[in-house]
Amino acid sequence: MPQNPGLLRRLLRAKDRIDAAPHEDWSIHRLAEASAVSEAHFAREFKKAFGLPPHRYLLTRRIERAASLLRETDLPILDVLLQTGWNSPGTFGRVFRDITGESPGQLRAREKSLPPPMASMPECVLRSVSRPDLKTAVSEKRRLRADGTLAPQSEEEVDDARCEYGRTVCP
Repeated sequence: MPQNPGLLRRLLRAKDRIDAAPHEDWSIHRLAEASAVSEAHFAREFKKAFGLPPHRYLLTRRIERAASLLRETDLPILDVLLQTGWNSPGTFGRVFRDITGESPGQLRAREKSLPPPMASMPECVLRSVSRPDLKTAVSEKRRLRADGTLAPQSEEEVDDARCEYGRTVCP
């Protein structure tokens, strides 16, 4: 059943607030108030509308921003984690590794060793290729890796994804 357009606009208002300031503390209560709906209804409808629960969506944006800062700046990792809304270096490192498959330092070292991306590559493609996959819960990824049914993403798979940008159409 399609969602009410008025509700979608209100959900989009909350999503836009997360996108504008992912470093802020966005509780379900605060987001539900921005959407003018109850907390339970907000969480349920947000996931239905955008495919991810609000907290996972926020984590996606924070990790994307942290990865971007690690690639594009020489800021210390502590400054990166503080700028992206994390309070604990341990939590940041664990979540970053769980989502991206490597530590912040490893990502920075790998990115610095690669040639710079082609200047003609659209920004939306670069973000799409480097966007963390949060459609599967971290605990589920760990269980699948332990079972041997999910292999860690290899460097070759990452390179293949980057090479296919020519066939990607930006929204």
